[in-house]
Amino acid sequence: MSSPSRALVIVSGGAAHSPFTTPDAACRGGLPAGTTDTFLREGLLAAGHEVFTAPAHVGAGQALADEAEPGFSAPPEVLPAEVTINSAGTIDGAGHHLAGFLALLSQRYGYSSFDLVAHSMGGLFSRAALRVLRDAASPLCVRSLTTIGTPWTGSFAAEVEAGQRDPADLAGDPRFAAVLAGFSAEAASAPRDGAAEQVTSGYLAGADGWNARQGGLLDGLTVTLVGGAAFTADGPRSAWPNDGLVSLRSALAQDVPASVLPHRVTHTFDDVHSLFFAGQFGLPVERALTWDPAVLAVVADAVAREA
Repeated sequence: MSSPSRALVIVSGGAAHSPFTTPDAACRGGLPAGTTDTFLREGLLAAGHEVFTAPAHVGAGQALADEAEPGFSAPPEVLPAEVTINSAGTIDGAGHHLAGFLALLSQRYGYSSFDLVAHSMGGLFSRAALRVLRDAASPLCVRSLTTIGTPWTGSFAAEVEAGQRDPADLAGDPRFAAVLAGFSAEAASAPRDGAAEQVTSGYLAGADGWNARQGGLLDGLTVTLVGGAAFTADGPRSAWPNDGLVSLRSALAQDVPASVLPHRVTHTFDDVHSLFFAGQFGLPVERALTWDPAVLAVVADAVAREA
């Protein structure tokens, strides 16, 4: 259970709209904490944690609403853009805004340490925030990091779009033509050099990649990594099995060296990346990573273990 000086923050990923919510207040319309965060928030509140959700907007701006069903509206408070994650912007830019959000929670409520529970690119945004805090010599402490479906070494869909991967790698399941087309449409409306372009192995991996530049940040943390393996087919392990968007190999950071990620605990579930993919593939909501009770149990255990 969280102490009064400690808060748990849920961080959503790329192209996400998420509201700012507090332990005592949530959205009055749509889902209480949006599509990604609601189930985790409710379960972690029930476990006794001080849970906040970090606001996110696709593009620079404030998290006012998500018009895509079931979405959210009428959040308890709309925070300034400066502390709202631009989920279509750069990883490092999102990290600066998330670090500012943590500082705001500290100033308002007196929290000095945080547990970060991050979905998808939220795991990369969280790591970027850790670097911002370190470089600023901030007194704030991140006690634990749990990543859920995070593309530690990229997403195969982004790599196809960037010309870094042959679409034939995904030919083992004909349904993935629609996945790639959907990502391409999303990327076409995203800013250049933003999240959609950076979530590739070409940007993240390798001796000169973004991951390598984060060495030392996680030395004092045991990071819990959760990956989805709903789909499998013949093809390269860098693509299969996967959750519909991120390969299991990437989600479990299997190619991230110990110099970057020295202490890890990994878990695999037969889940898809998000509610969107559950709907696209005709699966129950419990098969989405952030709506799976078994994933919630792992997250709760990881946070309790680090307490």
